[in-house]
Amino acid sequence: MTRSGSFEDHFSEIAAAYAAHRPSYPAALVDFLARLAPETRLAWDAGCGSGQLSVLLAGPFDRVVATDASAEQIARAAPHPKVEYRCAPAGVSGLPARVVDLATAAQAAHWFDLPAYYAEVRRVTRPGAIVALISYGVVMAGADLDAVIRPFYRDVLASYWPPERRHVDGGYRSLSFPFAELDAPPLEIRLDWRLEDLVGYIGTWSAVWALEQAEGPGPFATFRRALAGVWGSAAVRTVRWPLALRVGRV
Repeated sequence: MTRSGSFEDHFSEIAAAYAAHRPSYPAALVDFLARLAPETRLAWDAGCGSGQLSVLLAGPFDRVVATDASAEQIARAAPHPKVEYRCAPAGVSGLPARVVDLATAAQAAHWFDLPAYYAEVRRVTRPGAIVALISYGVVMAGADLDAVIRPFYRDVLASYWPPERRHVDGGYRSLSFPFAELDAPPLEIRLDWRLEDLVGYIGTWSAVWALEQAEGPGPFATFRRALAGVWGSAAVRTVRWPLALRVGRV
């Protein structure tokens, strides 16, 4: 979550909510990346946030080093005996040269100083290692809920999204990726959520936090009521996020 020598922190203020409400990733993603990696000794997860992907990587990998520039995010990260968390910018992993089999950045690369990150990836990876940028866009929750969520995302929050958000909306295709790119299968996060789970997740959006700083709690409360009005009688609803992947061999 760093860029060119400075760190614009959009998440420390909501680190607790981020840890509580951000979705995890599908096991199929980790399986796919582990199969591509030359070994499964060490994975480096940069911009790890509160460790949503880091702890999953600890399944197939012997060791995971997870870094994030936000001390608050690291403090909230999910503990795991095979995961070592470090507070560090994406371009400074602290790892020795040529030890990493897989370098990942999940929902984070749009914040990075990419040239510095890519230079660090080249330094720390062993020959044939894999680098993967992973992102997901706006949650999809069914036509009725989407009809409430999309206008809130697109219109109400329009002026509050950081400019980097455009890279997420474009599935990271607008980011430079100077590696031999590999095809990736279609993958998605898919969860059965209660209404409060969905509201809690949307409340972690950096633009929602900025909106409330500028205009108070009223606009988000209005959105929350509208969402509840179309939720229906079901205890849970299926929500999903198609993943966008840029995967390459170093």
